[in-house]
Amino acid sequence: MQISVFVGTSLDGFIARGNGAYDFLDEGGSEPHGYIEFIATVDTLLIGRGTLKVVLAFNEWPYGDRRVVALSSKPLDLSSARGKVEQMSGEPAEIAAKLAASGAKHVYIDGGVTIQRFLRAGLVNRLIISRVPVLIGKGISLFGELGRDVKLRHVATQAYAGGLVKSEYEVLP
Repeated sequence: MQISVFVGTSLDGFIARGNGAYDFLDEGGSEPHGYIEFIATVDTLLIGRGTLKVVLAFNEWPYGDRRVVALSSKPLDLSSARGKVEQMSGEPAEIAAKLAASGAKHVYIDGGVTIQRFLRAGLVNRLIISRVPVLIGKGISLFGELGRDVKLRHVATQAYAGGLVKSEYEVLP
């Protein structure tokens, strides 16, 4: 099973402002930058409770008929979800094992804390990071403390006309 991250950040590495707003990500991000092609390869999304809250407020359900697993140790109200959403809790290795056992082939992880937990556990295979040409100075960092170095192999980098720069990395064992 492959576990990937596809995320946008400010140039200084923040995925959201301190209040959770990510309004700065639109700068240069409205032009096609590979997300549609990426999401077409994904069968399961793994998101944190905060990301689920943000997504439930969207006018349209962004994940189509893909399986969405929301992580939370507290009960979630999934009644307003417009897709296949289920809840899981536990340690990253346990969750990854459950997903693999259920037939998941390509899992897309989204949400700062969720990404950090799975990186710390050594379970992420691929990082695709789109850097937006803006500095916001403070906010929610993509990478928190990892406890060890995470070695990466650069796969590709592409710059877009709007200033967005997307880099892909393979996470080495």
